[in-house]
Amino acid sequence: MNSNFAMQSTSIARHVAVIMDGNGRWAVARGRRRSAGHRAGVDAVRRTVRAAAEVGVQVLTLYAFSADNWRRPPREVEILLRLIRRHLLVETRRLVDHGVKLTMIGRRDRLPPVLRELIEHAERATENGTRLHLRIAIDYSSRDEILRAASTAPRTREDLALALAHGVPEVDLLIRTGAERRLSDFLLWECAYAELLFLDVLWPDFTAAHLMSALSDFSHRSRRFGSIEAILA
Repeated sequence: MNSNFAMQSTSIARHVAVIMDGNGRWAVARGRRRSAGHRAGVDAVRRTVRAAAEVGVQVLTLYAFSADNWRRPPREVEILLRLIRRHLLVETRRLVDHGVKLTMIGRRDRLPPVLRELIEHAERATENGTRLHLRIAIDYSSRDEILRAASTAPRTREDLALALAHGVPEVDLLIRTGAERRLSDFLLWECAYAELLFLDVLWPDFTAAHLMSALSDFSHRSRRFGSIEAILA
């Protein structure tokens, strides 16, 4: 990793979101069970969090478990939730030591009680982290989030944006691994003006170098938000 990357980049993405796709295909290609791919994916999460913190990303949002993932075979769902639980047990102390704040987005009422307790403990333990805000989306549906936000207090588009933001900036860069080209109900509102990058690499093979390349690509894109000022300049 190039430790001078943040200084060399003309524009660092404040908020990076990642759809972590390809765990199952990674395992099948190696003649292993899909669960092996999910376990390897946890290592990729660890690498990505460390790299994002080192280069100055402010917010990193990872899509770990969608609301539609409940449709998967019960055994696979059990393994996924168990890996998330184990990750919280192992990583919370490390996140505290490295100044990483952790929050979970998505529904919690359908999660096992022990997992909900671990999430709450991890959020309390890391709430003072200032180096990186790591958000994990579990049992998450962007359309459901928008419906819930719209059904409460908001009356204008600005109100709705505030209700959905949860105190973080909108997504600057969305990365999806695994060669698919869709958003899969992930941060639809927050990605309205995000730069999109779809990679063929499967998530367990995602490295710090891939993140650096994605951030470099982002730094060279022209973001006009509907204006032509950048072109005229």
